Amino acid sequence: MDTGIADKAGLSHAERLDRLAELAVRVGLNLAPGQELVMTAPIEALALSRRITEQAYRAGASLVTCLLSDDQATLARFRHAPDDSFDKTAGWLYEGMAAAFRGGAARLAISGEDPSLLAGQDTEKVARANRARSTAYRPALELITDTAINWTIVAAANPAWARTVFPDLEEEQAMARLWDAIFAASRVDAPDPVAAWQAHNAGLMARRQRMNGKRYRALRFRGPGTDLLVGLAEGHAWMGGLSTARNGITGNPNIPTEEVFTTPDARVTEGVVAATKPLSYQGTLIQDIRVRFEAGRIVEAEARTGQAVLERMIGTDEGARMLGEVALVPNGNPISRSGLLFYNTLFDENAASHIALGQSYSRCFEDKALPKEELRRRGANESLIHVDWMIGSAAAEVDGIDAAGGAEPLMRAGEWVA
Repeated sequence: MDTGIADKAGLSHAERLDRLAELAVRVGLNLAPGQELVMTAPIEALALSRRITEQAYRAGASLVTCLLSDDQATLARFRHAPDDSFDKTAGWLYEGMAAAFRGGAARLAISGEDPSLLAGQDTEKVARANRARSTAYRPALELITDTAINWTIVAAANPAWARTVFPDLEEEQAMARLWDAIFAASRVDAPDPVAAWQAHNAGLMARRQRMNGKRYRALRFRGPGTDLLVGLAEGHAWMGGLSTARNGITGNPNIPTEEVFTTPDARVTEGVVAATKPLSYQGTLIQDIRVRFEAGRIVEAEARTGQAVLERMIGTDEGARMLGEVALVPNGNPISRSGLLFYNTLFDENAASHIALGQSYSRCFEDKALPKEELRRRGANESLIHVDWMIGSAAAEVDGIDAAGGAEPLMRAGEWVA
């Protein structure tokens, strides 16, 4: 979409796309000269993917490979493919991606799918297809969650997503509003977007350092429908904003981002928790999630919509019922202040504190090179999935629990206490 109409800062849509592409390459990836880039994108994001490709080659990329997905082709599979095909996936493709990452390639994903693409489709087929893909993709995913490579995610609007966020607007208006929201959250409209990200990263780093100095053993979340104790892994480290991959490159894995996060002890989660925003998972909207944990595992789970998909998600494997991440986000951040529900985890998780079911990040430890056996001993979770969902709000309270069991206020009314 390029209407040629300038925004309030005097930038055309094309100019803002160029800025977002530059941020993706320079701030998100910090792509190194001679490095390959593997990019995935919905076909509606072709204009942005072309600009990112140009920026990557300007930064010295040796090769950019872009893999495009098509929502309509995905729907055609679920409507017409034979039943036994849903246990198959393009394993050769994921093997190739893992090989590229092991060879030093960077990873970039453009997010922007229809949040309700698979609503009404057979949930058993959806679950089987997701399991097959997750199993095949795991070797590549582990290289990402272990931060072996530099990677990032940015977003692009598409008509189906725009209609979901702005259901009362005509499509062209909805697209323009969604692009405005993406650009604002990504700091594209700042006078100097790169400098704006440098300042933002400095703030996130200061928060990380304060949290790492506390050495809490657990966090306690309270709010409407929530009273949850989340244990923190021994030797955990808080991260957020800039991250240095094991290849030595420092970048921002998410654009936008407002969180600081760490690895919980998956065995030490107790209590009840209610989601504060819907979760869009694999084309299905799951609303009003409520779960109860005992000894680290979900033992009860319900949702107003998407119940069957929720149950299949947490039934993916043993680790899917346990936590792999806990993140703190102040309620007053720009994404939250927009008042929008994006129906997209990249944005909604950065509007509110959240937890993630499934695979943990092995880099969220003081010792960045722990073997898998030691990670397991410390309570780091393993799973085929990593699914974030939001539990923070303006009514949320968070306490840090110290080694002696004492509670210290961290957040009140969704904001940092200090």
